[in-house]
Amino acid sequence: MAKRKHVTWSMAAFALAALTIPSLTHAAPFDPETATQAYLGTLKGAARAKSDAYFEGGYWLLLWGALVGVATELIILATGLSAKFRDFGERLFKRPFLQRMAYVLPYVFAGALISLPWGIYTDYFREKQYGLMNQSFGGWFGEQAIGFGISLAIMLFILPLGIGFIRRSPKRWWLWGAGFASALTAVLVLVSPVYIAPLFNSYTELQPGPVRDRIVAMAKANNVPAEHIYVFDASKQTKRISANVSGLGPTIRISLNDNLLNRTTLPETAAVMGHELGHYVLGHVTRSIIAFTAIFLAAFWLASRAVPAIVARFGNKWGLRDATDMAAVPVYSLVISLAFLLMTPITNSLIRSEESEADAFGLDAAREPDGFAITAMKLSEYRKIEPGPIEEMLFFDHPSGATRVRMAMAWKAKHLAEIEAHAK
Repeated sequence: MAKRKHVTWSMAAFALAALTIPSLTHAAPFDPETATQAYLGTLKGAARAKSDAYFEGGYWLLLWGALVGVATELIILATGLSAKFRDFGERLFKRPFLQRMAYVLPYVFAGALISLPWGIYTDYFREKQYGLMNQSFGGWFGEQAIGFGISLAIMLFILPLGIGFIRRSPKRWWLWGAGFASALTAVLVLVSPVYIAPLFNSYTELQPGPVRDRIVAMAKANNVPAEHIYVFDASKQTKRISANVSGLGPTIRISLNDNLLNRTTLPETAAVMGHELGHYVLGHVTRSIIAFTAIFLAAFWLASRAVPAIVARFGNKWGLRDATDMAAVPVYSLVISLAFLLMTPITNSLIRSEESEADAFGLDAAREPDGFAITAMKLSEYRKIEPGPIEEMLFFDHPSGATRVRMAMAWKAKHLAEIEAHAK
């Protein structure tokens, strides 16, 4: 009852802000900063403290998660498991590729088991603690098993191919590897909406009505394919609101989750969908793949230099033959993971830049600045609303709620006459 009352009061506060802020324009010139502070003021006290604590805790999870990953790889190396997994594959098969595939099975299972307690805490119990998880432990664990199966199937081919690149071209494998990683990313983006996402959620056509009509109108105005618009049942997993325009080429589809439908008004839904359409129109999927190709190049180049040195120093102790040994996979994983961790501010900034562009596009497409601002405030359930500028640059892969509300109110100030005319 207390939780429901909290949600009710929050909804009332958002509604009050939406009604009050436009009315100020009749009494005095509209000031976007005053309007922004009015919205931000609807999140305070325990709700704001909880939002900040959840998101700031994620900063430490980023570091500790990387350390758990490093520790997992070191355990597999230091116990001699990696060398034993290699020997197992060599006893089982004569063909080198099959030997490497045989290594992957126990290696992936061992890593999953070692890191399982950390995953259970971060992905289930912590989400439950902050009221974001709707699943039972059994339901959550079942989906984790599905995800593990998909990852294992991919790793069975990717890791043997990776070592194959290294053996054929020890000095330039990082170039071929980055190209292959980018191609794989594109394939996953292509097939995920059709073959992977439905393993976790049920997708049904959005029923005819005002929401669908509004999305179709925005899509047609911006030349986005809108033959199919899907709703998926994310509420069985979480209370988060979400939507996307996913896929590539023939698999492109517009999807929104049922939380978005159930927890937002039409102007808010339109604002969110305008943002998602922006990702498609602005070509962000292609741009992201290109950007991450550069990141793959940097991480793989670092591994090509660091791994041989590490193997030369500790290889005998771990039972490794050289840097082209399949048993050296944990060393590559360790170095590449640390490289990605160090590049987190760069990747966050790349993604945040695209999200900001999509925000601007969505405001133009939906023309719902207050709907956009209210939705940004609702996202504060799991995103810190008002970080410092350095904090936002380092840790946010989306603009903060304050940044988004401020953008929406600036847009409203520029289009105030049009908004008031439309209201009449």
